[in-house]
Parts: sequence; structure tokens; C-alpha cells
Amino acid sequence: MHPAFSVIFFTVASGTGYGLLFLFAVLGGIGLLPVEKFFGLFGIGTGLALVTFGLLSSTYHLGHRERALGAFSQWRTSWLSREGVVAAGSYIPALLYLYVWVYRGGNAATFEIWAAILGVLAVITVYCTAMIYRSLATIHQWHNQWTAPVYLSMALAGGAVILIALMGVFGIEDTTASYCAVGTLAFAWILKNRYWKFIDTTAHPSTPESATGLGHIGKVRMLDGPHTEDSYLLTEMGFRVARKHTSKLRRHAQVLGFAFPIALISAASLQSGTLANAVTVAAAVSFLLGAVIERWLFFAEAKHTVTLYYGAESA
Repeated sequence: MHPAFSVIFFTVASGTGYGLLFLFAVLGGIGLLPVEKFFGLFGIGTGLALVTFGLLSSTYHLGHRERALGAFSQWRTSWLSREGVVAAGSYIPALLYLYVWVYRGGNAATFEIWAAILGVLAVITVYCTAMIYRSLATIHQWHNQWTAPVYLSMALAGGAVILIALMGVFGIEDTTASYCAVGTLAFAWILKNRYWKFIDTTAHPSTPESATGLGHIGKVRMLDGPHTEDSYLLTEMGFRVARKHTSKLRRHAQVLGFAFPIALISAASLQSGTLANAVTVAAAVSFLLGAVIERWLFFAEAKHTVTLYYGAESA
């Protein structure tokens, strides 16, 4: 599939933002984060900013942006619509949670309630995003059991890395939080490698023989292309990336998205002061760069079954 950068930025930014909001909701709600005014303001504010930036960027790949609001009406059948409804609804508990954090210091009776609602909606929103792709049975690289876990784990890992960076900036030292961030990164790394192994060793059950209905005759091969010039189908659905480039980009994604952040956060946990803060920020930047590469590959490696009509032997 042709990777649209608006969708890449959308899934990375919103996923990381919801991961950060989830951690602030859960850890703040159970008292594992200091309910300090400016820490909450910048932390929850950063999560909302990432989510908003992601949602706005997603509209840039729409042919008719003025029809975007119509998508909300299809929530009964569309994961895209469900995502929009839940994402919009999550702003209410997020803003109320931010209010009680900043102005009530966690002493409000509804503090834990808003935290719980925000945490649940953050998870549901990321899950809906993953299911937009997971539900497409025509794309084997998306329609599998690894897509949703990878999206959820990447969101959690991204949120954890940003949280550690914010804690460093505000001078909050917590070795346990650093270990948890390393653990979420390692878990996401494992799931992503399992995903890559799956798509490398399996293929869509459809074949040129089943797609054309000529399998009873024997092996099907294309004598001539359906047309002589590129079309929308070939441009969008038949995008190809060379295997050597895929391998290189996968290494970059693993180094920048997982290895570097793990090493940097581990090193920062042994230090203190300005140097440690700078290292945690560098870890967050590295993760985001790696996540962009990982998400670009997620789209670029996807093969639509329509390519079987254009000479592909598998999808």
C-alpha cells in the first residue's frame, strides 16, 4: 500500500498521545505520580496536543475533508467511525481530569472517576485505530492477530518514553518508572518482531488461480498487463518496496525505536541532573523517529489482493 504521511503521523502521534494520557490516568489515579500542578498541566497537555495533532493530520488524506463529520454517523459498522466517536468523547474526561489535577490537586471526589474513564477511552481509541486495518480481510499484512497488539504496545511504549522525558524535565526521579518504560519498550519490540516474522512466513490464502477462477485449469500466469499505464490501483494498492530496503528500514526502526531508547533510559536511570534529563529527551526523540519508520513499513509492506490480477504470485 502507498504510505500516506498524513496517516503515518496520525497513527504515531495519536497513539503516543493516548499512551501518555493512559499512563497519566492510571498512574495518577492510583497515586504513583506526583499530582503537581505544572507537571500535570504539561503532561496531560502534551498528550492532548499529540492526539489533536494526529487527528487533524488524518484529515489531510481525505478527498473531501468537508465530509469528515459524516463519518461519525457510521459507528455501527465502521471502525473508522467508532474511532472518531470515541476519540472525540475522550476529550471530555481528559479536560476534566486536567482541571481537577491542576486546580484541585487530586483532592476532588471525581479525580479517580475521570482518571478511570480517560484510561479506558484511551485504550479503546487506539484499539479502534488498529481495527481499521485489522478488519480489512483483503490485506494479509493487516488482517492478522498481531496488528492490534502491536498498535497497543507501541502506544504504551511511546507514552512511557514521553512520560520519562517529562519526569526528567520536572526533576522527578523514579527508577521504577524507568524500569517500566524499558519493559514496555522491550515488550513492543518483541511483538513487532513477531509481526514481521508472521508476514514474512505467511501469505494471503487467495492466489492468482483462486482470484481468476481458473485454478482448475492449472497454474495461472499473466500474459499481458490489464492496461499499459499506471492506474490508481497500481499506485495505491500495488506499492512495492525492495526487500533490501525493507531489511534496512526494519533495522533502523529497531535501533531508533527500541534499542536506543532502552539504552538511553537505562543510562539516565544511573545519572541525575541536567545530563540525565537530556538523555531521556533524546530517548523520546529517538523513539518517535523509529516509530515513524515502523509505521511507514506497516503501510509499505501491505499487499492488497487486487495485485493478483496484475501479476503478483501472492498477496
